[in-house]
Amino acid sequence: MIKKKEILCIIPARGGSKGIKNKNIVKIKNKELINYTIETSIKLKKYCDIVISTDSKKIYSKCNFKKDLIFNGFRPKWLSDSKSMTKDVVKYELKKTENALDKKYKYILLLQPTCPIRDYKKILKSFKLIKNKNIDSVISISDVAANHPYRMKIKKKGLLRNLMNFKKENMIPRQKLPKIYIRSGSIYLISVKSFLKNNSLVGNKCSGIELFGNETINIDNKNDLEFLKYKIEC
Repeated sequence: MIKKKEILCIIPARGGSKGIKNKNIVKIKNKELINYTIETSIKLKKYCDIVISTDSKKIYSKCNFKKDLIFNGFRPKWLSDSKSMTKDVVKYELKKTENALDKKYKYILLLQPTCPIRDYKKILKSFKLIKNKNIDSVISISDVAANHPYRMKIKKKGLLRNLMNFKKENMIPRQKLPKIYIRSGSIYLISVKSFLKNNSLVGNKCSGIELFGNETINIDNKNDLEFLKYKIEC
């Protein structure tokens, strides 16, 4: 198993969300969105130092468990607009934290607040995987189900064409199609060595933790938010 405090857990939460105003602190069942992720991370604090990365005083003021969190100061503007890359935010917080604590981390765990429903035991499983297997990263995935690439189309010169370049329409029942997964966005675990070498949150030897049901919800727009509220509050 992972040793104590070998992991830097980063929770990124910028303030300038466009699709949903103040998205990271919108309340769902009387709890701010970001605090679902913070409460999950606290269950992992035996193994992780936990960093809140934000440019927003308002978001930071709403964070629970502040005494258990690391805060490196407010994130600079160049890492806080809609075009900012998450990997750059991770590099920034990794460097700031290592310098501040005079230590080196072996792994990075990224937990995005927009995926609030998590089973922390699956994150613990990812710790075991990366420690015991010949891999450099673990990510959460979900089955694409009916949105299968074999059924997808592209538009070309006003006509529909098969994405997969099949000459004939693929009419195989969904249950018989090969399993295909998509990144769910809930869990990213990677060795620091691989992250810095490849400049990516997904390594060359990556394993997946499959998620189901509410765990797969990723809030990107108002419809996602309303769906989550319905699933949690009904």
